[in-house]
Amino acid sequence: MTQPRTAPDDGIAARRAALHLVEQATGGQRLLSETIGAGALERLSPPDRARAQRLATATLRQLPRADRALKPYLAKQPPLAVRNALRLGVVEIMEGAAPHGVVNAMVQIMSRGKRTQSYKGLVNAVLRKLGDQPPEAFAKLPVPKLPNWLRGPLVAAWGRRAVEAMEAVQAETPPLDLTAKGDPAALAEALGGALLPTGAVRLHDAGQVSALPGFEAGEWWVQDAAAALAARVLDARPGERVLDMCAAPGGKTMQLAATGAEVTALDLSETRLGRLRENLDRTGLVARVVQGDALEFDEAGYDAILLDAPCSATGTIRRHSDLPHAKDGAEFGALIELQAEMIDHALGLLKPGGRLVFCTCSLLPDEGEVQVEEALERHAGLQNDLAALERPGIEPGWIGAEGLRLRPDYWAERGGMDGFFIACLRPGARDG
Repeated sequence: MTQPRTAPDDGIAARRAALHLVEQATGGQRLLSETIGAGALERLSPPDRARAQRLATATLRQLPRADRALKPYLAKQPPLAVRNALRLGVVEIMEGAAPHGVVNAMVQIMSRGKRTQSYKGLVNAVLRKLGDQPPEAFAKLPVPKLPNWLRGPLVAAWGRRAVEAMEAVQAETPPLDLTAKGDPAALAEALGGALLPTGAVRLHDAGQVSALPGFEAGEWWVQDAAAALAARVLDARPGERVLDMCAAPGGKTMQLAATGAEVTALDLSETRLGRLRENLDRTGLVARVVQGDALEFDEAGYDAILLDAPCSATGTIRRHSDLPHAKDGAEFGALIELQAEMIDHALGLLKPGGRLVFCTCSLLPDEGEVQVEEALERHAGLQNDLAALERPGIEPGWIGAEGLRLRPDYWAERGGMDGFFIACLRPGARDG
C-alpha cells in the first residue's frame, strides 16, 4: 500500500522558531538562552532546533546591515513582527540562501498570523527585490557597530581602532571551539579541525554539534578557546581539592576533573546544574555537584578555587549576538559589587598557600583589571601571580600589570576569540 506523501516543510518550523527568538530579543529584551530555556524550541527536531538558533543569531548579528538593506524599500516601518521577518529573510539571502525559497517561506509565515496576514504582499515584494541584488551589494554594507551604551566605555578603555577591529570579528559567524578530553591533536585530525596554539580545537562550518563524531562518546565538549584558558591558568593537580565556584554549565569543571583533582562544582541554578550533570555523565568525568549560593558556601580548606564570576558577558557577543539587543548595561553596577564580594569570600575558603583564579567573560576593565587592583588594596599580602599566566599559546602582549586580557580581535585571522579577563591571586599570611 502506497503511503500518502506529506508536503515538505521547507524550513517553516525552524524559521518560525527563529523569528520568535528574534522577537523576544528585540521586543522583549530577553536573551536567547532565557527564551530557549522556557521551552521555545522543545517541539523541534534536533536539526531544526540547531537551524533555528543559527538563523536567530545570524539575524541579530547582522541586524544593522539588514535594516540598511531594507530601508530603500520601506516607506514606513511595519510592525516589529513583520520587520523581523524581513530582517531574517534578507540575512538569509545575504548569506547565500536561494531567494525564492526564502521569499516563499516568509510569505507563508506571514499568512499564518492574524496580525501579519495583511503584510504578506509587502514581504513578498521587498524580499523579491532584495533577492535580485548581486551578492557584492550586501558585502559593501558597513560593519555593524556595538550599541552606544557599550561602545562608549569600550572605546574609552581600548581605543576606537581596537573596538572597530572587535566589531569586524563580531560581524562574522564564529567558528566552534572544542576542548578535548584526551589528545587535542588527535581530535583535530579526526574532525578535520585546526589545533590552536593554546590546545583548543577549532572547527569552521561545524553544523549540528550533537551529530559530530565523538560527541556521544564524550570525547570533547564545546568551549571557546579563551574560556578554556582559565582552568589552564589554575593548573589543578591530581589529588588537589579544587572548587569551581560558579560552575554551570560545566566546561571548566570538566577541565579540572580531567586533571585528577577532587573537584567540587558549585552553582546557584539547579537548572544549569542539570546541564552540568549531563555533561559529566556524557564525558565520564567525576565531580561533586553542589547547589547553593557562592556567598553562603562556607566549606574552607581548598587548594585552588576557580571563580568565573557573574558579569556583563560583553566578551561573548561574538557568539551571543542577542546581548546588545536584550541588554542595556543597567545591571553593570550590581554585577561589579557582586564580583568584589565573591573575590573576598573565595579568598577566605583557600588553605594557606592556595590560589584563586578570578575571571570574567567581560571586555570592561571594571569587571577585570579594576577588580584586581581593588582586591590588592583590600587584602594585605595578596599577591598577583603574573607568572601563572604564562601558558602555551598565550602571547606576552596579552598579559598586563593586572592579568591576562583577551579580546575578540585577537587571532582575528583565525576567527577571533571571546573577550575574557583572567588573574591568579595568592593570599599572604594575613589573608590565608
